[in-house]
Amino acid sequence: MRIVIVGAGIGGLVAALSLHAAGHRGIRVVERVRELRPLGVGINLLPHAVRELTELGLGEQVARIGVAPARLAYFNRHGQPIWSEPRGLEAGYRWPQLSVHRGEFQLLLVEEVERRLGAGTVRQGLRLTAVDHGAGDGGADVARFADASGAITSMEADVIVAADGIHSAIRRQHHPDEHGPVWNGLVLWRGTAIVPAYLDGRTMIMAGDGEQKFVAYPLAAPDAPAGLSRVNFIAERRAPEGAEAQSDWNRPVDPAPIVDLFAHWRFDWLDVPSVIGSAERILEYPMVDRDPIPRWTFVRTVLLGDAAHAMYPNGSNGASQAILDARTLAHRLATEPTIEGALAAYEDERRPATARLLEMTRRLGPEQVMQLAYERAPGGFADVHDVIPQAELERIARDYKVAAGFDPARLNERSSLSVPATSPQGV
Repeated sequence: MRIVIVGAGIGGLVAALSLHAAGHRGIRVVERVRELRPLGVGINLLPHAVRELTELGLGEQVARIGVAPARLAYFNRHGQPIWSEPRGLEAGYRWPQLSVHRGEFQLLLVEEVERRLGAGTVRQGLRLTAVDHGAGDGGADVARFADASGAITSMEADVIVAADGIHSAIRRQHHPDEHGPVWNGLVLWRGTAIVPAYLDGRTMIMAGDGEQKFVAYPLAAPDAPAGLSRVNFIAERRAPEGAEAQSDWNRPVDPAPIVDLFAHWRFDWLDVPSVIGSAERILEYPMVDRDPIPRWTFVRTVLLGDAAHAMYPNGSNGASQAILDARTLAHRLATEPTIEGALAAYEDERRPATARLLEMTRRLGPEQVMQLAYERAPGGFADVHDVIPQAELERIARDYKVAAGFDPARLNERSSLSVPATSPQGV
């Protein structure tokens, strides 16, 4: 089967590895940038994603470039604890949660694709211009790409996987009247810093509410002699009225104004302005997502990852959902009798699930507990259970895990998405 994957991000690369593991050959990955570099900052891979990476034989490699947080803890903007829960293996999963540098993880995947599928599998510097459906031999779709000079390269494919991100050219081709990414008015500043280890050195923290928030988690184990740790952080605040969003994930900014915004966030367990001020560099971008669309499949072309369902980072689930997309698509193409049936089954499974999850992230997802604490006790509290009952806290955490596909019992018990490495029936 001839397969063209548009986009060498996390979703596209995991799709390539998953399709290859299921026995497919003739896979090409095409990326618009001329040189992939380790850009970005930290991301979290939740246990359902780490399960899929482990079953692809990547678990140990990914674990070596990251750290497994043992706990997630929520606080109000005064540093008072709201809710805390174990994560990964400590929470009863068979797989850990891993915090990794996005760019390092992406390059690891690129190297593995080139090793397993062959050198030259990932072609860079080609921008998709259009897909002509049914224009190739045997009714294949044809993807047309332009290089920096404008020269056009055409590729026929039995399946085209559109993993080309929030500004997907294929999505735009089929939804030309769709507005741009939806901004909720919040601006995020992301960075990494080497700072004194906080709490137990393995806790992911979120402090604040729907108007202003700070997130931090280690990207490496603390250096015991120095007591320092490399952490990833996200500082977030609602923009002034009338501000406009620019959906650029890599715009460097001066840290000083952001330090000022968080000047009073000095907790006895973490000095937030000091963390921000210690950043190697800070990238600014707006919190944007995309509205759900009624269709992901167009003849032999299908959307995946952010191209299909870009969502807010509440719940730390974007990369994990792209990985689930990739594994589900490969599983369906290997187990359904026809390509059309496989693409339909993939969409029937993943589109409703991600639409539900997108709606939950717009309601803050599991971070709802911080907003409730702010609304009910903006000045703080003596005991969080005077503000939010324990049962309500547990329900919010449980409901999000179920919707996102990583409820511990269900994840541990569900069948594998791996398939024997043989050609799928009917192809």
